[in-house]
Amino acid sequence: MREATKSEWAETKKSKIHNNGMFAIKDIPKGTKIIEYVGDVVDKKESDRRSDMTYEKAGKNKEHGSVYIFELNRKSDVDGDVEWNTARFINHSCEPNCEVEIKSDKIWVVAIKDIKKGDELGYDYGYDIDDFESHPCLCGKKKCVGYIVKEENWPKLKRMLRDKRRKARVRRRISKKNANLLM
Repeated sequence: MREATKSEWAETKKSKIHNNGMFAIKDIPKGTKIIEYVGDVVDKKESDRRSDMTYEKAGKNKEHGSVYIFELNRKSDVDGDVEWNTARFINHSCEPNCEVEIKSDKIWVVAIKDIKKGDELGYDYGYDIDDFESHPCLCGKKKCVGYIVKEENWPKLKRMLRDKRRKARVRRRISKKNANLLM
């Protein structure tokens, strides 16, 4: 087994968001490369297989439901679901202080603003909206939309949630009317 990746800027600790997280151990200036996201480099077919396998496991075991696969380039992905990838503990945030930068086939987590010592690191996981209900967000930020969905899809998500609430209210009214008719 390889040695776990380390960062001079952050360490893994218990998180209120989801099990473990990464936290700044000193002030981190904007633009700093905090830690490299590493793992098995696999082709797209293998990446899909591993992703499907993880979702299948998640159906049976609620402890293991996270997919840690990043697109590296057109041909390859990085599966970060390896014990030596410390960066996999960085949680999603609807108000991120980091982003992922891919340069020269390396994936770096980079500070997009100054980060204070003790702050938890977070970035936008960039999930599609298709299966949003399977990915609730627990970041607790003021701007949190309740689901792990890339920010560009937030307006669409908010419309979908508003429509869903509206339909639920209509169903409740209809049920109430039907109950009154039976009396």
